[in-house]
Amino acid sequence: MTVRLAQVGLGYWGPNLARNLALVNGGELAMLCDADQGRLDRMARQLPGPRLVTDFADVLADDTIDGVVIATPVDTHFTLATAALEAGKHVLVEKPLATTSADCEALIALADEGDLRLMVGHVFVYNPAVRRVKELIDSGELGDVYYIYSQRLNLGQVRHDVNALWNFAPHDVSILCDWLDAEPTEVTARGFSYVQPGIEDVVFMTMGFPGGVGANVHISWLDPLKVRRMTVVGSEKMVVYDDVSADAKITVYDRGVTKLLVDKSEATLGSYRTFGEFQLLLRAGDVLIPKLEFIEPLKIECQHFVDCIRTGETPRSDGRAGLRVVRTLEAAQRSMMTTG
Repeated sequence: MTVRLAQVGLGYWGPNLARNLALVNGGELAMLCDADQGRLDRMARQLPGPRLVTDFADVLADDTIDGVVIATPVDTHFTLATAALEAGKHVLVEKPLATTSADCEALIALADEGDLRLMVGHVFVYNPAVRRVKELIDSGELGDVYYIYSQRLNLGQVRHDVNALWNFAPHDVSILCDWLDAEPTEVTARGFSYVQPGIEDVVFMTMGFPGGVGANVHISWLDPLKVRRMTVVGSEKMVVYDDVSADAKITVYDRGVTKLLVDKSEATLGSYRTFGEFQLLLRAGDVLIPKLEFIEPLKIECQHFVDCIRTGETPRSDGRAGLRVVRTLEAAQRSMMTTG
């Protein structure tokens, strides 16, 4: 079975998707759709095979199309994904899945009713470095996770349709939820608008996860440096994931604080600074940079979509993963509107 795909939207991210969809095993990029004929013509020079259409209705009417990939502005995601699911087609939607959790739930219900795969383009959960950190957490090598903090900063791309929270934070929130197998139980956020009134350029977001795990995300498209870094602090080890680094995507630090029980009967002021129950010792061990076989995450994501259509497997970033991200963004937006 060859999965025939149609992609809708050839804007900023669309050409990257099309390039990878054209290379998937077991799939065929059969149709490209965009309201701008110029974009279609430019893409056709790179990928001459797919049929070109400017009307989304042509995609829906083609019974040979098995899956639809949506890479359009955020406020169109729900309408386009609903129509595709109602037409009996599997759907991959770029992040975020929709603008409200209610819309996400409606899409999930439609997909379940039609036994269709609904997937969200949370591309970073397909990143080999992110997967390796997940393995370190799940294996217990880091010990208990205390807290995680993230920085996603750059100068641009400044958006007019969404703020920095809805543009950048889906990446970090999707990674956090994937690493911790949970969604936040509490969210606070502060946002600040400098370039465009009412559209936050920078956001500071703090979350609490089950088990007392804390997380902080700093996002901005108004920063002098491009930074994509996440740090996980555990009771045994710590790890830094740096997506910008060319040769050290992951660095594992055997560092931490060790608690040693003190025998109070033998303790003296000369041997310990206090008569506390525990002596706290700083531990600084080896630093390890694991070797990674790095494959383009978007290539892995596109292949996963096709594989899930072929096998019926639930996508790693399915509709429910998209829902928990949108729920978190909604909470952060409400928090920003009430100054945290």
